[in-house]
Amino acid sequence: MQKSTRMIKKILLPLVFSIILLPPTLTAQQSENKKMVDGIVAIVNNHIILKSEVDQRVSDYMLQYRQQSNQSLNFSKDLWYSALEETVEKYILLEKAKLDSITVSEDQVDQRIDQRIQQVISQLGSERALEDQFGKSVVQLKQDLRETYRTEMIVQKYQQDLMDKVDITRPEVKQYFEQIPQDSLPTIPEQVAVSQIVAVPPPMENAEKAAYELAKQLRDSVVIHDKNFEELARKYSDGPSAPNGGKLPLMSLNDLVAEYSAAASALQPGEISNVVKTTFGYHVIRLNRRVGDQIDTNHILISIDEENYDEQAAIDRLKQLRDSVMTNENVSFAELARKYSDDPNTAPQGGRIFNPRTGERMIPLSQLDPAMYRIVLLLDEPGDISEPKPFNLGSASNRAFRIVRLDRRVEEHVANFKDDYERIRQSALQEKRFKHRQKLLRKFKKEVYVEYKIDVPTYITNPTTS
Repeated sequence: MQKSTRMIKKILLPLVFSIILLPPTLTAQQSENKKMVDGIVAIVNNHIILKSEVDQRVSDYMLQYRQQSNQSLNFSKDLWYSALEETVEKYILLEKAKLDSITVSEDQVDQRIDQRIQQVISQLGSERALEDQFGKSVVQLKQDLRETYRTEMIVQKYQQDLMDKVDITRPEVKQYFEQIPQDSLPTIPEQVAVSQIVAVPPPMENAEKAAYELAKQLRDSVVIHDKNFEELARKYSDGPSAPNGGKLPLMSLNDLVAEYSAAASALQPGEISNVVKTTFGYHVIRLNRRVGDQIDTNHILISIDEENYDEQAAIDRLKQLRDSVMTNENVSFAELARKYSDDPNTAPQGGRIFNPRTGERMIPLSQLDPAMYRIVLLLDEPGDISEPKPFNLGSASNRAFRIVRLDRRVEEHVANFKDDYERIRQSALQEKRFKHRQKLLRKFKKEVYVEYKIDVPTYITNPTTS
């Protein structure tokens, strides 16, 4: 049974350490929990743990596992008891976090709830659909979720602080790798490292001028003629927030495009910006409030007509950059990317693309998006650069082009310390942090009152460290 429990822990380990603790799930089941015949299964100091809370945690595990692995995780008693123990551990950590004065602000809690509610609204189609689904107003839902989210965020922050103190040395990584039986070493699929330079087609002069003039007129309507900002946003704005009067929730300055952040942060609450240009178009911004490095704003966005972009100009620019690298050994692809690429995510890294799942440079071919996959198939040797290809950058026009360089290719192989060090290091560090967490929890359990109201197997409450 201990072996079975350890297997479950290994299944749950990536879920636990991906964000330390699963965020509260916003599902219809939560609205039904109060209707369930419920029972107390454990107590941690003054915290009562109900069966329904553990059931929900199991449901969350199973859902996220299916989303991450594309496989189903079958329900079992071991899984349920493990979820119970994770819930107990959550409240133990909450008690320790309080002693260490770990807190989160109301604005941080509100921001997390707003983000989650907006995700669900986008899935259901409208705010009205959300309210119909739960039988509550958005305001009531936020109030119901506040304490749950505050608890999860405090525990998450506390655990992150504990785990950040745990690092791993190269000898430890080597020892971890050498303990893996040779016949258990995984086969690493073919991988590539690639870089890109992106060019967004510039707008035709007349289209850009028309968008700017409309944005300026709307600003004058607010500033000079005292028109209602929200009404103008609903009527004229091209942004997804238009139905809400251009309202954006409290957001970090780093989560907004640089031009928007710079203009909004220069305002006093209630002030209206001049017309601001970003990759999305022209904005008129009103700052509502600022909390630290977070801002609450409304904006009116006037995008530039998609049909009036000069695509050939972008293609020609990329061809010139490609020719410069191919014909002059003193010209660096990375430097050109930093200087000329229009992709804010890859330009600062010299155009280098990182695996979004692992943060590593090497990306399995199977994980490349279809457009990139087709490009890479035509690149034979490291240093080869593609011709300009269409690219969806995610800007307002969704039109862009890119050239891609093959930096490195590693054929399919059995994992080895030299070629796969970073992958092995992450796995070793994850295991070391997990063991450190378990060690701390064993210590904390002696310092916090815990009482189980049901029979719980000892192999769950006292797992081995192996």
